[in-house]
Amino acid sequence: MTKRRVRVRFAPSPTGPLHMGGVRTALYNYLFARRAGGDFIIRIEDTDSHRYVPGAEEYIFDALQWCGIRADEGVREGGPHGPYRQSERKEIYLQYALRLVESGNAYYAFDTPEALDALRTEAEQRGDAFAYNYKVRGRLATSLAMTDEEVRARIERGDQWVIRFMMPENEEVHMHDLIRGEVTVNTSTLDDKVLYKSADRLPTYHLANIVDDHLMEISHVIRGEEWLPSLPLHYLLYRAFGWTDTQPEFAHLPLLLKPTGQGKLSKRDGDKMGFPVFPLEWKSPTGEVSRGYREDGYFPEAFINMLALLGWNPGTEQELFSMDELIADFSLERVSKAGARFNPDKARWFNAQYMHVRDNDELAEAYLPLLREHGVEIPFEKAARIAGYIKGRAAFVSDFWELSYFLFRAPVSFDAKVAEKYWKGENPESVAGLREVLAGIDDFTNRNMETVCHAWIEEHGYKMGQIMNAFRLAIVGESKGFSMYEMCEVLGKEETLRRLDYALANIPRTDR
Repeated sequence: MTKRRVRVRFAPSPTGPLHMGGVRTALYNYLFARRAGGDFIIRIEDTDSHRYVPGAEEYIFDALQWCGIRADEGVREGGPHGPYRQSERKEIYLQYALRLVESGNAYYAFDTPEALDALRTEAEQRGDAFAYNYKVRGRLATSLAMTDEEVRARIERGDQWVIRFMMPENEEVHMHDLIRGEVTVNTSTLDDKVLYKSADRLPTYHLANIVDDHLMEISHVIRGEEWLPSLPLHYLLYRAFGWTDTQPEFAHLPLLLKPTGQGKLSKRDGDKMGFPVFPLEWKSPTGEVSRGYREDGYFPEAFINMLALLGWNPGTEQELFSMDELIADFSLERVSKAGARFNPDKARWFNAQYMHVRDNDELAEAYLPLLREHGVEIPFEKAARIAGYIKGRAAFVSDFWELSYFLFRAPVSFDAKVAEKYWKGENPESVAGLREVLAGIDDFTNRNMETVCHAWIEEHGYKMGQIMNAFRLAIVGESKGFSMYEMCEVLGKEETLRRLDYALANIPRTDR
């Protein structure tokens, strides 16, 4: 038997912004396809017109693009299996629904919503849950209880109808999941799902999903755990159509859990605990704004790296992966069955790791607008140099102002507690001596300053910690900042000496 080409799809519905759990599903599909040298397809499943949200489809594409997840075929890319938007394929589905009716695997149902509500109420009064299944379908307004002429007459006079799948009675459905192993379900526990509705001439998810996966030659369906209860129906649909030989393999991913570990991660959890659950900021049609990882300052590589490890284990201690490394190492065999608990602190840690190795020029592009917000204008080269010095202390570019504001605001007052600790004894006189050493340095680079000043400190037998803390107080006004020599290099010789002169004249001594 010829090995099938790997073809996977990510098939979101435009009913709102793309949740980070959806991004993870797209990512795992993408990694799986890329490692196998196969195709990654994006299909928009928009058959539920009542839940359609304007702007959601564009949001999905923008989010995936920011994440670096690129499709081989799809709504925007095109391809030989299009259209890739289900609403543009609606003429296809009815013929397949009718094929199931003709083969005896489905039937027409003419029940009105009011009649179904009445049946549910009766069941509740008996203490039962109403199920539309083999026990009742022959006694309701279905083609199973009518002649062909009656069915045809009702359709021709405009009665609304649906086509329901006829679930077999008391049959064991044996299924295989690439993550969860063997799964068995008895059909008597399942109801007859609606496959097609005459009211809007559109299929439900189940029919459209199976037909499209077949026509698009999908080899593997990798989707969220919430679709696991639908797997028996999907297996039976493939059998009913006679497509078992080309049926895809299935893998159901674990849930993303709240930081507490209890329950599925939701937007409300993010709102309550102060972190985003969407890749990009989302503005709903009603004006509600939800935070996004991009707008919160996350790098897409950090976001993707973090998501990849929420449910997948590489089997090593490695935590930082480029996209190419993820592609090379990813396998469904190492995806967990158990839910993956999201940790917002770990997400920030990932961003910090990517921050520390980020290109200084790229960081400067984001740093300069932040400086302008505070009324500071500096050359690009200087911004890049500062970014290089402080990025190791930051998790986000938004941290940069707090890590560097003192470079642009000379101190006019000094931290009393720090002064009490370090501006005493011989320290002020030592700082005055250090000032003269600095004044004599022509090569005012941080490494040269460090070499010259440390040699002078050792020559005079000063305690390094004491003099450097007093030096920091004089330059910054408090115990903040990065390397003293890096800061002085940024400030320049003239400003460094000016700050030292001001400190020597204005910091009061507490030991006299």
